[in-house]
Amino acid sequence: MDIIHLLPDSVANQIAAGEVIQRPASCLKELVENSLDAGATRIQVIVRDAGRTLLQVIDNGIGMSEMDARLAFERHATSKIREAQDLFTLRTMGFRGEALPSICAVSQVEMMTRRAEDETGTLIEIHGSDVVRQEPCSCPVGTNIKVSNLFFNVPVRRKFLKTDQTELRNLLTEFYHIVLVYPKVNFTFVHNDEILLELPAGTEKQRIEAVFGNPKRNAFTSAFVDVHTETELVSIRGFVIKPENATRKAEQYFFVNGRYMRHPYFQKAVMTAYSGMLTADYQPSFFIYFDISPESIDVNIHPTKTEIKFADEQAIFQILMAAVREALGKFTLAPTIDFDTRGAIDIPMPATDRVSRPQVAVDPTYNPFHTRGTIYPDKAPKSWESLYEAPQSSRNIDIPVSRNIDIPEFRDAEMPLWQYKGKYIFLPGEEGLTMIHQHRAHVTVLYHRFLDQMAHSQGASQQLLFPEVISLSPDEMVLVGQIAEELRTIGFELEQLSPDSYSIQGVPSQIAAQSPVPVLQQILSSVRERGADTRAEWREQIALSLAQSAAIPVGKSLNEKEMRELVSSLMQIPTHRITPDGKTVLSLLSNEEIEKKF
Repeated sequence: MDIIHLLPDSVANQIAAGEVIQRPASCLKELVENSLDAGATRIQVIVRDAGRTLLQVIDNGIGMSEMDARLAFERHATSKIREAQDLFTLRTMGFRGEALPSICAVSQVEMMTRRAEDETGTLIEIHGSDVVRQEPCSCPVGTNIKVSNLFFNVPVRRKFLKTDQTELRNLLTEFYHIVLVYPKVNFTFVHNDEILLELPAGTEKQRIEAVFGNPKRNAFTSAFVDVHTETELVSIRGFVIKPENATRKAEQYFFVNGRYMRHPYFQKAVMTAYSGMLTADYQPSFFIYFDISPESIDVNIHPTKTEIKFADEQAIFQILMAAVREALGKFTLAPTIDFDTRGAIDIPMPATDRVSRPQVAVDPTYNPFHTRGTIYPDKAPKSWESLYEAPQSSRNIDIPVSRNIDIPEFRDAEMPLWQYKGKYIFLPGEEGLTMIHQHRAHVTVLYHRFLDQMAHSQGASQQLLFPEVISLSPDEMVLVGQIAEELRTIGFELEQLSPDSYSIQGVPSQIAAQSPVPVLQQILSSVRERGADTRAEWREQIALSLAQSAAIPVGKSLNEKEMRELVSSLMQIPTHRITPDGKTVLSLLSNEEIEKKF
C-alpha cells in the first residue's frame, strides 16, 4: 500500500503560513511591504482587537488589474522577480510570492483594487484559500485589503496568541521597523477607532522624532549626532546618540537598502566605537542606514527577511566602527547645534564671517613628574599611568571574594558593625570581615517586599496633593494598559487624560517623597527592556524598578539602629547574596586574605 501522497493546496498553504504568518504583526508587515512595493505614498493601517478581528491596509499605490488581482493569491506568484538571478538584484521588500496565499489560508480576506487607467476596480473575497466571490467594484486607485478573523480555521494557533496589549505592542514594533526607513511615505495607524500614530512625510530625523519624541519633552533627536561615510563597498548614514545621553533602554535600529535588519555583529561594531564612553548598564541609541549593492547581500535566509547575510562583513564592521567613532569625535571637538529637527538648512556665510576652530597647542614631551627641569623617576608614584585612565565610576571593580568560606549569619544583636564612606556596612566575624553594599542590600529587601505586596494586593498608596501628568508614546500607552492591575496593587493610582497621557493621582508610599513621573518611566523602560510578557514577569520588573528608586541612596549615612535593621532584614532573604538582577550584595574578606595584606 502506497503511503506517500500530495497534500491539498489548502493544507500546504496553512503549513507555509506557519512560517510566514506567526501573529498579527507578521500579517501587518507583509501587507504594508506590498503597499510600499506598489509605490504607495499614503498608507493607512486599521486594526481592531490587536489584529484578531480585523487588520486592514489601505494604500494609494498602482493597484492591480482583474487578472493580477486573482493571480496574486496563488502561491509563488509575484511581480518582483522572474528568474533566480533576480534574487541578487533585489530592491523590493517582497519577492517570494508566499505572503498573500499564506494569509488567505488562515483568515478571511477581502480585497478591492484599481489601476489609474481602469474605470472600475476588482473585488475578491477569499475564506481559508477558497474564493467566495470575484466581481467588479467601485473604488479609488490603489489597494484596500481586509484580513478578518486571523487563524479562524487554525484554533491552536489562535490559542497561542498573547493578550491584546502584547499583540498591539508587537504590531507597533513591526510598524516602527517600516515607517522609520520610509520617511517620505505618509502613514496612519488606527486601533479600535483611535488614531495612535499619524506620521506625515518628512526627513529621516523628522520621522524618528515623530515616532519616539514627545512634544512635551525635549526633542528626542537633539541628543544625536550625524553619521555619514561613503566607500566603494557601502554607504552608511544615520544618527548615534551622544554618550552622556545614553540610557538603560536604547532604541537600536539597522536598515539596509530600505529594509529593517537585526545584526549582532554590526551592533558590536557600534558598541566598540563607544568603548570607554559609557557607564555600566547604559546602551547607546542609534538609527543607521546602509546602502549597498544588492549583489553583496542575501536577504533570502529566513521568511521574515530580517536576517541578512553580507558578503564582506568584516570590512563593513571596520567601516561602521570608524564612521561612528568619527561622528563621536567630531561631536567631542566641535559639537553641532541643531536648532530645528525638521531638517538641516545650510546658510551660506561670507568668508570673512567664518569662525575658525580654536587651535590647542600640545607638548608631546611634557612629563607630569618633571620638576624645574629635572626628572625624578624615583619620585613618581607607582602606576602613575592610571591617573589618565577613565574614572573609576565607569569601570567595574571587583572586591576579593573567598568562594570557600560561608558568610556568617547576623544573629548577635551586639555584634559590632560600622559604615564606610556611606556605601558599605562592615561586619566582623569569626571567618573574616563581611562587606555589605547598603544600596544593593536595600534594593534586595524592598524587591521581595514589593513582590509580596503585589501578590496579596497590599500595596499602600499615598495620594498626591497635586497630581502629576505623564506623557507617553503610543507603545508606552499600550504597556500601561497592560500592566495597569499590577501598578494598582502596588500603590499607583492612574487616570487617563488623553490618548497620550495619564494623571498620576497616587503613588506607592515608599516613593512618596520622589517625583513619580521618572519612577513610572523607569518601570515602563524596564518592562520593555526585559521583554516581559507574563504577569509574573511584570511584577518582577515593577518590583525591581520601584526597589531601585526607593532604596537608600549611595552616600547616605545610617545610624547603628538603621544598619542593624537593614542587615537583619537582608539575612532573612534566602537569596541575600545577590540582587534580583544579579549584582553582588555582600562579600567576605577572609582572615587569610587580610593577613596576606601584611
